Amino acid sequence: MTINILFLAAEAEPFIKIGGLGDVAGALPRAIQKASQDPTLPDVDIRVVLPYHYAIKQKHFEPAYLGDFKVKKAKGAETCKVYRSDQGPMPVYLLDGDPIDAKSPVYSPDPVRDGYKFVFFSVAALGLADFLNWRVDILHCNDWHTAIAIYALKKLKPPSQYLRHTKTLHTLHNLPYMGFGVQDALTAYALPPSQDSRLPEWARHASLPLGLLSADQIVPVSPHYAKEVLTPEFGCGLENFLATRQDALTGILNGLDTATWNPENDPAVAAPFSTQTLGARSQNKASLIKQLNLNPDESVPLLTLVSRMDPQKGIDIALKGLRQCVDQPWQAILLGTGIPGVEAMAKQLEADFPERVRVILAFDSRLAHQLYAGADLFMMPSRYEPCGLSQMIAMHYGCVPVARATGGLVDTIRHVGRKVNGGTGFLFEKPYPSSFARILKRAFRFYQQPASWQQIQKNGMQIDFSWDHSARQYLSIFQELMANQPSE
Repeated sequence: MTINILFLAAEAEPFIKIGGLGDVAGALPRAIQKASQDPTLPDVDIRVVLPYHYAIKQKHFEPAYLGDFKVKKAKGAETCKVYRSDQGPMPVYLLDGDPIDAKSPVYSPDPVRDGYKFVFFSVAALGLADFLNWRVDILHCNDWHTAIAIYALKKLKPPSQYLRHTKTLHTLHNLPYMGFGVQDALTAYALPPSQDSRLPEWARHASLPLGLLSADQIVPVSPHYAKEVLTPEFGCGLENFLATRQDALTGILNGLDTATWNPENDPAVAAPFSTQTLGARSQNKASLIKQLNLNPDESVPLLTLVSRMDPQKGIDIALKGLRQCVDQPWQAILLGTGIPGVEAMAKQLEADFPERVRVILAFDSRLAHQLYAGADLFMMPSRYEPCGLSQMIAMHYGCVPVARATGGLVDTIRHVGRKVNGGTGFLFEKPYPSSFARILKRAFRFYQQPASWQQIQKNGMQIDFSWDHSARQYLSIFQELMANQPSE
C-alpha cells in the first residue's frame, strides 16, 4: 500500500528559503521519499505544496499551469490557481491567488496581511485534493503558516471524498510564533474560533494553537524540545493545554544536509579534510586569520558565531561572557545580521578588542562554510533552540560547540565531562554570561591538550546527523496513523 502525503510549508528549498524552515521543508520530503525505498518500509507518494510567492516568481522556475478552482468564503469565493514544478524528485505544487500574489515579501511585517495569505493558502491546499482527484492519507503541516489547514479539515462538513480518512501531523518548529494575525481571515473563510476549554481564550483564534488542537500527531523538532514545551519556561502559555495532548507529542530531531555540508569536498574551504586528515584543518584556520587580519598563533583558540543577531540566540550572553574571559588568550569572528541593538553590542566588542575580535554584519554563506571549517570553537548560547542546525554543522566540521543546554542542543551535543570519553562539546545550564564564561574557560583548558581536543573533534565528526534516521521516524509515525484507516 502507498501512503499519500500532502506536505504544506510556507517556504522550501530550492524554491524559497528565508530561515531554517526552508531547509527542513526542502530536505525532509526528499528524505522521506528516499527512506521509503527500503522494502521494509511503506511506499509513499509525497507532494509538496507552497504558496506561489512573488519571490519565487522572480526566480523563473517556470512551473506548468494546471488550472484553477474556487475556495469558498463566508461571502463568495476566491480563485486559486494551481502550478506544478517537477524540478526535484517529487511534484511541487505552487498555489496562487489574490491574497498571495501581491508584490509583498514572503513574510509581511503586517500580521493581518500574512493572516489572509496563509489562511487562504491553507484552505486552498485542502481543495487541491479534489482538484487533483488524489486521496490524501496524511496531511503534514509546518508551523503556524499552515496549521489552519488541519483545523479547517476538522471543520469540513461533509469532508471531500479525498479527505474523508485523512490523518494529520503537525511539525512544531518554533512555538512562540503563533500566528495571531489570522482572526479576520478565519471569519472571512467561515472558520469560527475554537470553543475548546483546554485552550486559553487568547489562543482560540490563533493559527498555531488551532492546529495543535486539531492534529492527530504533533512532532516538535527535537525530543528535548518536546519536553520543554510542557514547562512554563518554554510553553508560551500553552504548557497546560499541551499536557492534555502529551500522548500525541513525539519529538523528532531535524537532520543535516550532508551533501551541502561536507568538509571532505566543500568548495568554499581552503583545505578539505576528514577525520583521517584532520591536520589539514589548520590550513583553514590560517586562511581565516590571514583573511581577517588577525594575529596568527596556533596556540590561541579561534572562536566563531554564525547566527541571527537576536536575543533568542543569546548573542548578548556570548558578548558579555567573552568580556569575562579577557584574561584568557582567544580570538573571535562573529558573522550575522539582526536586531540593531544586538549588532551594536557586537561592534562595540570589536571596537574594545580590535586585536582579537572581528564582526561581519552580513549574510555570507561562503564565509560561514569557512568559519565552520577553520574555527576551533563554535558559540551557541541560545535562550531556547527547538532543534538547531549550526551545532550539527560545527561538529561535522570539527568545530567544537559551546552551547546552552536547551532543546535540540541537548539531543545533539554530548557534554564533555572530566574526561573526554564520547564527548563532542560543552554545555552550560543557565542563560547567564557568567555561566557561559565558566564553560568557555573549561573548553580552553581542553584546547591546550591536543590529543584530548582532537578526540573531541573526531567524536563530533563521526556522528551521523543525516536526514535518514529522522525520515524513518516520520515513516513509522505515518504507519501508526494509518494503522486504523479503513480500506478503500
